Amino acid sequence: MYAHSFGWAFLFLYLQFFGMSKFLIAGLGNTGEQYQSTRHNIGFDILDAFVLKHEGSFKTDRYAETATIRWKGKTLVCIKPSTYVNLSGKAVKYWRDKEKIEQSHILVIVDELALPLSKMRLKPGGSDAGHNGLKSIHEMLGTTQYPRLRFGIGSDFPKGGQVNFVLGKWTADEMPIVKEKIQICVETIENFAVMGLALTMNRVNNLQFGN
Repeated sequence: MYAHSFGWAFLFLYLQFFGMSKFLIAGLGNTGEQYQSTRHNIGFDILDAFVLKHEGSFKTDRYAETATIRWKGKTLVCIKPSTYVNLSGKAVKYWRDKEKIEQSHILVIVDELALPLSKMRLKPGGSDAGHNGLKSIHEMLGTTQYPRLRFGIGSDFPKGGQVNFVLGKWTADEMPIVKEKIQICVETIENFAVMGLALTMNRVNNLQFGN
Protein backbone atom coordinates (compact mmCIF):
# COMPACT_ATOMS: atom_id res chain seq x y z
CA MET A 1 0.00 0.00 0.00
CA TYR A 2 2.79 2.41 0.92
CA ALA A 3 4.68 1.58 -2.27
CA HIS A 4 1.53 2.26 -4.28
CA SER A 5 1.02 5.62 -2.55
CA PHE A 6 4.67 6.52 -3.08
CA GLY A 7 4.34 5.70 -6.76
CA TRP A 8 1.39 8.05 -7.19
CA ALA A 9 3.15 10.79 -5.21
CA PHE A 10 6.26 10.45 -7.38
CA LEU A 11 4.16 10.59 -10.55
CA PHE A 12 2.39 13.71 -9.30
CA LEU A 13 5.66 15.46 -8.50
CA TYR A 14 7.16 14.37 -11.82
CA LEU A 15 4.22 15.80 -13.76
CA GLN A 16 4.27 18.98 -11.70
CA PHE A 17 7.97 19.53 -12.27
CA PHE A 18 8.01 18.81 -15.97
CA GLY A 19 4.68 20.56 -16.53
CA MET A 20 6.10 23.71 -14.95
CA SER A 21 9.20 23.54 -17.12
CA LYS A 22 7.46 23.05 -20.48
CA PHE A 23 6.30 25.85 -22.77
CA LEU A 24 4.44 26.13 -26.07
CA ILE A 25 5.71 28.88 -28.37
CA ALA A 26 3.43 29.46 -31.37
CA GLY A 27 4.51 31.81 -34.15
CA LEU A 28 1.64 32.57 -36.53
CA GLY A 29 1.93 32.81 -40.29
CA ASN A 30 0.86 31.28 -43.59
CA THR A 31 2.58 28.39 -45.32
CA GLY A 32 3.77 28.77 -48.91
CA GLU A 33 6.59 30.55 -50.69
CA GLN A 34 4.39 33.50 -51.63
CA TYR A 35 3.97 34.38 -47.95
CA GLN A 36 7.63 34.27 -46.97
CA SER A 37 9.05 37.51 -45.50
CA THR A 38 5.63 39.15 -45.36
CA ARG A 39 4.40 41.18 -42.40
CA HIS A 40 1.76 38.57 -41.56
CA ASN A 41 4.46 35.88 -41.26
CA ILE A 42 6.59 37.58 -38.64
CA GLY A 43 5.67 34.86 -36.13
CA PHE A 44 7.29 32.26 -38.41
CA ASP A 45 10.38 34.43 -38.89
CA ILE A 46 10.86 34.93 -35.14
CA LEU A 47 10.59 31.19 -34.42
CA ASP A 48 13.00 30.43 -37.27
CA ALA A 49 15.52 32.79 -35.64
CA PHE A 50 14.95 31.33 -32.18
CA VAL A 51 15.34 27.71 -33.29
CA LEU A 52 18.39 28.55 -35.40
CA LYS A 53 20.07 30.28 -32.42
CA HIS A 54 19.54 27.15 -30.33
CA GLU A 55 20.77 24.86 -33.11
CA GLY A 56 17.44 23.13 -33.54
CA SER A 57 15.46 22.27 -36.65
CA PHE A 58 11.82 22.04 -37.66
CA LYS A 59 10.07 18.92 -38.82
CA THR A 60 6.67 18.41 -40.39
CA ASP A 61 4.17 17.20 -37.83
CA ARG A 62 0.45 17.28 -37.19
CA TYR A 63 -1.05 20.71 -37.94
CA ALA A 64 2.37 22.39 -37.72
CA GLU A 65 6.07 22.49 -38.32
CA THR A 66 7.56 21.71 -34.90
CA ALA A 67 10.88 21.98 -33.10
CA THR A 68 11.70 21.18 -29.48
CA ILE A 69 14.36 23.29 -27.77
CA ARG A 70 15.78 22.42 -24.35
CA TRP A 71 17.48 25.30 -22.60
CA LYS A 72 18.30 26.10 -18.97
CA GLY A 73 16.10 23.31 -17.67
CA LYS A 74 13.14 24.35 -19.81
CA THR A 75 11.52 22.57 -22.74
CA LEU A 76 10.15 24.87 -25.42
CA VAL A 77 7.86 23.25 -27.96
CA CYS A 78 7.91 25.60 -30.96
CA ILE A 79 5.16 25.39 -33.58
CA LYS A 80 4.54 27.10 -36.89
CA PRO A 81 0.93 26.13 -37.71
CA SER A 82 0.39 24.69 -41.18
CA THR A 83 -3.33 25.48 -40.97
CA TYR A 84 -2.96 29.07 -42.25
CA VAL A 85 -3.39 31.99 -39.88
CA ASN A 86 -7.19 31.92 -39.75
CA LEU A 87 -7.22 28.36 -38.33
CA SER A 88 -4.23 28.70 -35.99
CA GLY A 89 -6.32 27.61 -33.01
CA LYS A 90 -6.49 24.02 -34.27
CA ALA A 91 -2.70 23.66 -34.07
CA VAL A 92 -2.31 25.52 -30.78
CA LYS A 93 -5.00 23.44 -29.04
CA TYR A 94 -3.66 20.14 -30.41
CA TRP A 95 -0.11 20.81 -29.23
CA ARG A 96 -1.20 22.26 -25.90
CA ASP A 97 -3.21 19.12 -25.19
CA LYS A 98 -0.62 16.71 -26.57
CA GLU A 99 2.24 18.21 -24.54
CA LYS A 100 0.03 18.92 -21.49
CA ILE A 101 1.15 22.54 -21.28
CA GLU A 102 -0.36 25.03 -18.86
CA GLN A 103 -2.32 27.92 -20.34
CA SER A 104 0.04 30.46 -18.79
CA HIS A 105 2.99 28.73 -20.49
CA ILE A 106 1.65 29.37 -23.99
CA LEU A 107 3.20 32.26 -25.91
CA VAL A 108 1.62 33.27 -29.22
CA ILE A 109 3.59 35.59 -31.53
CA VAL A 110 1.61 37.74 -33.99
CA ASP A 111 1.79 40.82 -36.18
CA GLU A 112 -0.02 43.91 -34.83
CA LEU A 113 -1.48 46.68 -37.00
CA ALA A 114 -2.40 48.81 -33.99
CA LEU A 115 1.28 49.22 -33.02
CA PRO A 116 3.87 51.14 -35.04
CA LEU A 117 6.88 49.28 -36.36
CA SER A 118 8.92 50.92 -33.59
CA LYS A 119 7.03 49.05 -30.84
CA MET A 120 6.17 45.58 -29.57
CA ARG A 121 4.00 44.46 -26.66
CA LEU A 122 3.99 41.40 -24.43
CA LYS A 123 0.60 40.88 -22.80
CA PRO A 124 -0.95 38.26 -20.48
CA GLY A 125 -4.20 38.11 -22.43
CA GLY A 126 -6.88 40.27 -24.02
CA SER A 127 -9.07 40.56 -27.09
CA ASP A 128 -8.11 39.40 -30.57
CA ALA A 129 -8.08 43.07 -31.77
CA GLY A 130 -9.31 41.92 -35.16
CA HIS A 131 -6.52 39.38 -35.69
CA ASN A 132 -8.07 36.25 -37.19
CA GLY A 133 -5.33 34.00 -35.86
CA LEU A 134 -5.96 35.10 -32.27
CA LYS A 135 -9.71 34.82 -32.87
CA SER A 136 -9.26 31.18 -33.90
CA ILE A 137 -7.11 30.46 -30.84
CA HIS A 138 -9.67 32.09 -28.54
CA GLU A 139 -12.43 29.93 -30.02
CA MET A 140 -10.46 26.69 -29.75
CA LEU A 141 -9.04 27.28 -26.26
CA GLY A 142 -12.25 28.84 -24.93
CA THR A 143 -10.37 31.72 -23.33
CA THR A 144 -8.53 34.96 -24.12
CA GLN A 145 -6.18 34.51 -21.16
CA TYR A 146 -2.87 33.31 -22.55
CA PRO A 147 0.29 35.35 -23.19
CA ARG A 148 0.90 36.86 -26.59
CA LEU A 149 3.74 38.88 -28.10
CA ARG A 150 2.47 41.53 -30.51
CA PHE A 151 5.01 42.66 -33.11
CA GLY A 152 4.06 46.13 -34.35
CA ILE A 153 3.89 46.39 -38.14
CA GLY A 154 2.26 49.83 -38.39
CA SER A 155 -0.70 50.83 -40.53
CA ASP A 156 0.82 52.82 -43.37
CA PHE A 157 -1.66 51.87 -46.06
CA PRO A 158 -4.50 53.65 -47.93
CA LYS A 159 -8.16 52.99 -47.20
CA GLY A 160 -9.06 49.49 -48.34
CA GLY A 161 -5.42 48.46 -48.57
CA GLN A 162 -5.11 46.49 -45.31
CA VAL A 163 -4.97 43.02 -46.84
CA ASN A 164 -2.29 43.96 -49.36
CA PHE A 165 -0.29 45.68 -46.63
CA VAL A 166 -0.44 42.77 -44.18
CA LEU A 167 0.37 40.22 -46.87
CA GLY A 168 3.01 42.46 -48.38
CA LYS A 169 6.76 42.13 -47.88
CA TRP A 170 8.84 44.43 -45.70
CA THR A 171 10.39 47.40 -47.46
CA ALA A 172 14.14 47.98 -47.59
CA ASP A 173 13.74 50.87 -45.14
CA GLU A 174 11.86 48.68 -42.66
CA MET A 175 14.24 45.72 -42.69
CA PRO A 176 16.89 47.08 -40.27
CA ILE A 177 14.22 47.64 -37.59
CA VAL A 178 12.57 44.28 -38.33
CA LYS A 179 15.88 42.43 -37.90
CA GLU A 180 16.62 44.26 -34.65
CA LYS A 181 13.16 43.47 -33.26
CA ILE A 182 13.41 39.81 -34.26
CA GLN A 183 16.55 39.44 -32.15
CA ILE A 184 14.83 41.10 -29.18
CA CYS A 185 11.86 38.75 -29.67
CA VAL A 186 14.22 35.77 -29.52
CA GLU A 187 15.54 37.06 -26.19
CA THR A 188 11.96 37.67 -25.07
CA ILE A 189 11.06 34.01 -25.64
CA GLU A 190 14.05 32.97 -23.55
CA ASN A 191 13.22 35.42 -20.76
CA PHE A 192 9.55 34.41 -20.77
CA ALA A 193 10.54 30.80 -20.07
CA VAL A 194 13.20 31.57 -17.45
CA MET A 195 12.13 34.84 -15.79
CA GLY A 196 8.37 34.66 -16.19
CA LEU A 197 5.83 36.91 -17.84
CA ALA A 198 5.80 39.92 -15.49
CA LEU A 199 9.54 40.56 -15.47
CA THR A 200 9.78 40.01 -19.21
CA MET A 201 6.96 42.48 -19.84
CA ASN A 202 8.88 45.09 -17.85
CA ARG A 203 11.90 44.54 -20.08
CA VAL A 204 10.27 44.82 -23.49
CA ASN A 205 7.08 46.86 -23.37
CA ASN A 206 8.79 50.25 -23.18
CA LEU A 207 11.41 49.57 -25.84
CA GLN A 208 11.53 51.89 -28.84
CA PHE A 209 13.12 50.74 -32.10
CA GLY A 210 14.54 52.70 -34.99
CA ASN A 211 15.61 55.77 -33.01
